[in-house]
Amino acid sequence: MQLSISNILFGLMPALVLLPSVDAQSARSMGFIGCSMAENVAQGYVASWTDINSASWQSFDRQAAQNGKPSAVWVQICIFSQNGATYDEVKKLIANARQHAAPGAEIFITDQPLYDAGQTCFLAGQGGLELTDSLAKRASEDASLNVKYGGTFRLRNGEVADGCHANTAGQQSLGRQAIGFWG
Repeated sequence: MQLSISNILFGLMPALVLLPSVDAQSARSMGFIGCSMAENVAQGYVASWTDINSASWQSFDRQAAQNGKPSAVWVQICIFSQNGATYDEVKKLIANARQHAAPGAEIFITDQPLYDAGQTCFLAGQGGLELTDSLAKRASEDASLNVKYGGTFRLRNGEVADGCHANTAGQQSLGRQAIGFWG
């Protein structure tokens, strides 16, 4: 999939963005829903998430009305340590993404970024990031969901601002990783 970014529109928390394409050969756009970690990726590239009436989906719909429904949606599974996530919630999130995107839109699914050994995101808690990766892989292996695993994002030492979120170098690193996944 060849995507490029001409501008980025930021929505509410969890992060929600439409990424319009400027590729003349195949005009496409990519929307995404996730948390602030997903926003970190988008910035480097240039539990309300299951409720289709949430502020996040309302923001997604406003942006889709302005820019057109995206032909691809990136779903980033984001969790907080006290809530975790279930596979049923992930399936609902995917169904919601399909409902809000263009007909036949490709759905890509990823985890929250992983970190170098010995580091974890305090918001996701111990084992939380690995859980998001496991859920993303499981969803991509379920043929009935028709989603593609987008790969694993990784933040290295020196790329983290606050124990979870990317600093400027981390945003650039995540952006390069996104280019590697989607072009």
